[in-house]
Amino acid sequence: MALTLTVNGHTRTLAIEDDTPLLWVIRDELGLKGTKFGCGAGLCGACTVHLDGAPVRSCSTPVSMAAGRSVTTIEGITPAEGLHPLQQAWVDHGVPQCGYCQSGQIMTAAHLLAYNASPGDDEIVAAMSGNLCRCGTYSKIIAAVKSVAAKHQQGEARDDA
Repeated sequence: MALTLTVNGHTRTLAIEDDTPLLWVIRDELGLKGTKFGCGAGLCGACTVHLDGAPVRSCSTPVSMAAGRSVTTIEGITPAEGLHPLQQAWVDHGVPQCGYCQSGQIMTAAHLLAYNASPGDDEIVAAMSGNLCRCGTYSKIIAAVKSVAAKHQQGEARDDA
């Protein structure tokens, strides 16, 4: 079956089975390796991407659900030069340990900040609760998200953070 997807602003038509997980299309068909496979059941959040702006677990989302819609991966929020404000905050706050969950964490945080520019700790925890970190850097994640929110309020971060 031929499906048309728009991924990171680029429209592609692929001959693919409509029940193929979106994750495998992103990684294997499109070669975008930033989105990770974690649990395969949509429980850990490592595979989080945006579908029409909302976070979804790409490992459990059939590609047919993305047909004709806009998919954004971690590569899609990363500017050509430098880092997205959340990526920079991850570095500044020493969030990455093994780094495996980071793209899913950042995609979830980007969605939170797009809809709540000034989240409190409880709102950050609630929004991020579906993303697991094997290394347990949750307090650093909260600090990183809060720092981007603070910079955004001061006009220093990009509008799409």
